[in-house]
Parts: sequence; structure tokens; C-alpha cells
Amino acid sequence: MLLNHEKYQSSFDQAMACAVECEHCAEACMGKPEMVKCARMCLDTGESCRTLATLMVRGSYFIAPMANACAEICEACASECEKHSMDHCKKCAESCRTAAQTYRKIASVAA
Repeated sequence: MLLNHEKYQSSFDQAMACAVECEHCAEACMGKPEMVKCARMCLDTGESCRTLATLMVRGSYFIAPMANACAEICEACASECEKHSMDHCKKCAESCRTAAQTYRKIASVAA
């Protein structure tokens, strides 16, 4: 089943918002040896969120599996960010948790 990107505009917006928070967190963590894992996870998560957003716009057949993968990736990133007390990490974790919930809903509809 193809998704209509207009019908899922809020999901697209959530994916892009999460990507932005992840990029911001990664940038803030770079250059700090103790934050390498966090920065790398955020970069990967942001990239996966952007990829999912692109697939939604296209109405791709791969939305459901990518949404499931992105939900897992976002949960892992949130868990890593929650280990740190910086505001950017807290914002990133919150955005990732929200996105993961959205992605699970998308996967159930797109399957």
C-alpha cells in the first residue's frame, strides 16, 4: 500500500524535526572524546529519519520496513542521549522517542 504524502504530512514533519535535533546534538557533541558514541548515533539517526521522510514523499513500497528500522534506531539514540545531562541531548532524546512512536504507527498503516 502506498502512502499519500499529504495525508502523512505530520509524520514527514516529525521525521525532519527529529533529523534536525539529531544533527544539532551531534554537532554539539563533536570534539568531546567522551561524546563520540552519542555524536555518531545522532548522525546515523538523523540520516535514517531523512531517508524515511524521502520514502514517505515518494510513496515508496519500503515505508513500513524503514519506519520499523527508524523506530529502533531512534530508541537506541534516545537511550544514548538520556545518559547525558546536556540540554541538546535531552531535546534529542525527546524528539527521538516521539519520532519512534510516530514511526511505529506509520509501519502499521503502511504494511
